[in-house]
Amino acid sequence: MPAGNHKDSILELTRMYDRSAVTEQFVPGVTPIWPSGAALDENDRVALVEAALEMRIAAGYTARKFERGLTEFFGVRKAHLTNSGSSANLLALSALCSPQLGDRRLRPGDEVITVAAGFPTTVNPIIQNGLIPVFVDVDLATYNTTADRVAAAITVRTRAIMIAHTLGNPFPVAEIAQLAANHDMFLVEDNCDAVGSTHQGQLTGTFGHFATVSFYPAHHITTGEGGCVLTNDMKLARLVEQLRDWGRDCWCEPGQDNTCFKRFGYQLGTLPEGYDHKYIFSEIGYNLKTTDLQAALGLSQLGRLSEFGDKRRRNWNHLRHSLDGLPGLLLPEPTSGSDPSWFGFILTVLPEAAFSRKDLVTFLESRKIGTRRLFGGNLTRHPAYIGRNFRVSGDLANADVITESTFWVGVYPGLSLEKIEYVAKSIREFALSGGVGRD
Repeated sequence: MPAGNHKDSILELTRMYDRSAVTEQFVPGVTPIWPSGAALDENDRVALVEAALEMRIAAGYTARKFERGLTEFFGVRKAHLTNSGSSANLLALSALCSPQLGDRRLRPGDEVITVAAGFPTTVNPIIQNGLIPVFVDVDLATYNTTADRVAAAITVRTRAIMIAHTLGNPFPVAEIAQLAANHDMFLVEDNCDAVGSTHQGQLTGTFGHFATVSFYPAHHITTGEGGCVLTNDMKLARLVEQLRDWGRDCWCEPGQDNTCFKRFGYQLGTLPEGYDHKYIFSEIGYNLKTTDLQAALGLSQLGRLSEFGDKRRRNWNHLRHSLDGLPGLLLPEPTSGSDPSWFGFILTVLPEAAFSRKDLVTFLESRKIGTRRLFGGNLTRHPAYIGRNFRVSGDLANADVITESTFWVGVYPGLSLEKIEYVAKSIREFALSGGVGRD
């Protein structure tokens, strides 16, 4: 039998295998309701198996096709795949420190404004590049900072802003992008939790000099592990590519040679003339590439992004409507002018509540309803940041409230309305009983 026929047979068997999987029967209080997860179907499984059959084990054709798909979705000029969203953040900020930017580059000691109530790898690249994070607080209900807070944090040393859209809810990015432009600062949008969200009718991830995306299974689409850096600036895109690909000056794709037609015609640094361009290094780089196996899954998932966003909004809206008016709980609100593709449904237990966050979380977890904290809460209180060089602008009162009293539950597309209603019913029961509930 020809190899092509074998392949077709294997892929059809893969589809049959996926269809034969036993559908989970939801049993309230027994079946786990995860706060996040991947929504995978038979096409995703086939995409992975096909890539494996073709032994596409490094970045190649499919990775480039996925990158093109991402540029088309976001309407930007360049997307570079990486091995994680955290790596994407590292590459974006490191590119802004490149000597190739001349006087525009960020230098050790420059300040970068960020939020204290966030995820560590939005902040860590600032420290890792010898820059100084300037922490600002957020509003409760939106869990995002404001343009006023950012403006108040700016000093003569402030050169950049790097902020994430919290749980899919956009920060006021149009205002903050304008603020950055007015002060000749860079803006990096951490868009890892917000793919498909819009602010003032424009997709998040398209306002800044850079935006980053994560494809970890918890996120809007998945490649297993993975991420990407987005930009409209071709010089910045080139720097990201160099830093991602060992720091090399060459731009040939893996398996290609002499794309520039002068592979042995360069003289850079103090190297001898004609030194092989594939081994000339212009940046202190890494190897943070992805693989075609991961890209095959991402490309399959990309076609379902609109469907996923609709389900996230449906689940979030169901919870918001069902929980409205409950005593002791602060419910989330979208940022003005925004249409979030929600990552989670966030709740803060108010001081006057008859129960604590711990009480409510313990009750939900006892019913197999998974919960998560708003990442690090106030990051300045973590061991990793104590003793580090940072500055706080204003106070971090709301970040402290988040640390003590905030958590979130899931809205991801894998959750049926039956599961979402059980989550809502459980929270209602607990709140209305004054924190007693039923076991």
